[in-house]
Amino acid sequence: MEKTKSRFKRICVFCGSSSGKKATYQEAAVELGRELVERRIDLVYGGGSVGLMGLVSQAVHDGGRHVLGVIPTSLMPREITGDPIGEVRAVSNMHQRKAEMARQADAFIALPGGYGTLEELLEVITWAQLGIHSKPVGLLNVDGFYNSLLSFIDKAVDEGFISPTARRIIEHVPEQDEFASKLVWEERLKYVTESEVAM
Repeated sequence: MEKTKSRFKRICVFCGSSSGKKATYQEAAVELGRELVERRIDLVYGGGSVGLMGLVSQAVHDGGRHVLGVIPTSLMPREITGDPIGEVRAVSNMHQRKAEMARQADAFIALPGGYGTLEELLEVITWAQLGIHSKPVGLLNVDGFYNSLLSFIDKAVDEGFISPTARRIIEHVPEQDEFASKLVWEERLKYVTESEVAM
């Protein structure tokens, strides 16, 4: 099978250190990992070997692509069980983790997750709005997991707290099948220039 070349070299994936209750979340993580391999994209992620983090990183690693996990030393006992997956870069704290993941990646994709995933996602969106980076930010809305977040963002636009232009920083794909089989995600992930985003 011929692999598809991507314009991205490394994508940072934000996702849960838990697997979630639905099998579709786990399937989406594995499918995303396989899709990265198919497109010859390396993975940057939070460094854990558990939950969705473990699934996506193992799929990328098994496919022969480079995996870079960035993890604070304080989280290593909790989020790494057994052998680490790929290269693990230990950092001092969560701030360094996010900065290093952002520095290493060409784009960002969020799978389902909890507070940490949400915080990482919103920070890179904010950085794009402020012109700190112009890297694409995508959201894989597996089984409508992020519907409430997207509704909140739309409400903030309606109420004048987020500009319509800044709303377009984040691209979302409703379902995993569309994400993978139609390969729409790469075409939808567009770089945002500072002049495009109203502060």
